[in-house]
Amino acid sequence: MRRVALLFVLAVFVPSLVLAWLAVRSLRDQQFVLERQHSLLLQGLADRLARDAEAYLQERQREFVTQVESLTADSTPAELSPRFDEALRKAWPFADVGFVVAHNGKLLSPSPWGRPEARNFCVANAAFLGNREPAEVYAYTSRFAANSQALDEKNNPSTLLQQRLNTLTQQPPATNPARQPGEQSDLFQAPTASQAILTKVPTRTVVPQQALQNFSPKEAGEAEPSSKVAAAEAEFRQLIGESSEGSLARFLDNKLKVMFWYRPPRSPQLIFGAQLQLPRLIADLKPVVKVEAPLHEEVCVALLDDAARPLAVSHANFQPTSWKRPFVATEIGEALPHWEMAVYLLDPNKLSQSARTLTLTISLLVTVLVLAIGVGGWLLVADLRRQLTLARQKTDFVSNVSHELKTPLTSIRMFSELLAEGRVTDPAKQRNYLQVITAEAARLTRLINNVLDFSRLERGEKKYAFLRCDLGAVVSETVEIYRPHLEQAGFKLELDTPPAPVFVNGDRDALAQVLVNLLSNAEKYSSDRKEIRVELHQCAQPLPFLEVRVLDRGLGVPPGTEERIFEQFYRAHDSLSSGIQGSGLGLTLARQIARAHGGEVSHEIRAGGGSCFALRLPVAA
Repeated sequence: MRRVALLFVLAVFVPSLVLAWLAVRSLRDQQFVLERQHSLLLQGLADRLARDAEAYLQERQREFVTQVESLTADSTPAELSPRFDEALRKAWPFADVGFVVAHNGKLLSPSPWGRPEARNFCVANAAFLGNREPAEVYAYTSRFAANSQALDEKNNPSTLLQQRLNTLTQQPPATNPARQPGEQSDLFQAPTASQAILTKVPTRTVVPQQALQNFSPKEAGEAEPSSKVAAAEAEFRQLIGESSEGSLARFLDNKLKVMFWYRPPRSPQLIFGAQLQLPRLIADLKPVVKVEAPLHEEVCVALLDDAARPLAVSHANFQPTSWKRPFVATEIGEALPHWEMAVYLLDPNKLSQSARTLTLTISLLVTVLVLAIGVGGWLLVADLRRQLTLARQKTDFVSNVSHELKTPLTSIRMFSELLAEGRVTDPAKQRNYLQVITAEAARLTRLINNVLDFSRLERGEKKYAFLRCDLGAVVSETVEIYRPHLEQAGFKLELDTPPAPVFVNGDRDALAQVLVNLLSNAEKYSSDRKEIRVELHQCAQPLPFLEVRVLDRGLGVPPGTEERIFEQFYRAHDSLSSGIQGSGLGLTLARQIARAHGGEVSHEIRAGGGSCFALRLPVAA
């Protein structure tokens, strides 16, 4: 038993506890893992919306190119240039001002004496477009379109800007300042490295909460993640180089100005451009700022300008603590510098609550599994102990039955041989010997019947013939049959039954066997006071039932074994050591038969010493 228990503990329980300990340790990382997965999901949403906004701007740029091609096809450049501003605004509603720059840097359109918007444009941009002074701009030309996304993903902001500037400045400078006929104007010559200056890498106005995880708690309040876009101070001709189209953005009086430009193949000496209407762009970008199910109920998306002011919001009534502290955010790019697609949690506590719920659920699951393993192990050990006890009891049963069978057989053989050989001539002794043979044969028959009945009950093959019978008559007949044996053994037997019949539904033989087993038990465990009393009473509470009580003045039942004496093969007094005969099946069969009849057999301590075994059966209707 100890070896089996030790093997179970080493093979099952200890590994289970180790696994449970590892699972509990892993719970510490569950909240971080959940938040990380959630942040990656929302970062993907912000990146996708930022790409949608970039795609929208690229679509507007293609529209602008189409409009310029259409206008230049209908008119000669000389005819179109003075009136390009008016013609573009009529044909394309996104244009705020249309402009044309000649190869010598002259601004051909709009007219400085035209409408107020045109005059303001000329004042702000004439020197820059005419290459008379550099300006801080965010340029995006077609030569970068193919690798822009790859650079954004692989490089940090400062490296990205330096690579783009190197791309702008890696063309060799012009060796001959004098332009030959047919050669390109100085306006379109590639710049040298000394002609463009990269400004310092700017910081983002918006600081996503997930970006703060890279800093210590002390640094988190002062952390300002770098922007992926930065302005380059250069002249207009340095920015466009040999490209055919592109866009640039400038901040004038802290207001963003976005311009598209295009060089038609049929008129390479002219640059056609447009300054866009930002309110119209923002209005068209609002449908892009949306969240689809199932994230619609969890997050809000906002388009923020360079000052972190919301321009478009997916949830109209949403108001965060600070627009500058979204959960995650992505910059749109050079076309709209420092504009961000920001994602906010509608319920900031929901994520931590979900993490705590997950942690609690896994903790409870681990606890339940460990308890299940412990309880299962305890049940296995208990069942193993019970099986070992049962096996030991069966071994004792075989020994007891062998002894029980040998004793009556020896008596029957001895007295029958004496009578057969004629050694006993006294008639009184002959009758006495015959009575002994009869009693021992009955005892042997009773023992064999108990073993057979127990075997049938174990296999579920025991059948009963339930009939309406007088329980008083059954008790009286059984006691009278057993009386000569008991009186010969020196017992005083008393019987108390009601005069009127009392009926039960049952098998007469089975009920008689129960009473015989109880009388035999009282006989075997008797003491010097050989008294047995059998009583039959009818009780009305709680339901009408009949009670047969067998009372003796014997050894009694040891404390703590009142219920165990009804277990199979169990004996409170071992027959081999105490000399008390028995197999440990009599009380087991008595209780099983009683329960098959809807009744019960129980034990009580008799006042004054001894035991009281009671058979209770329901009264027949």
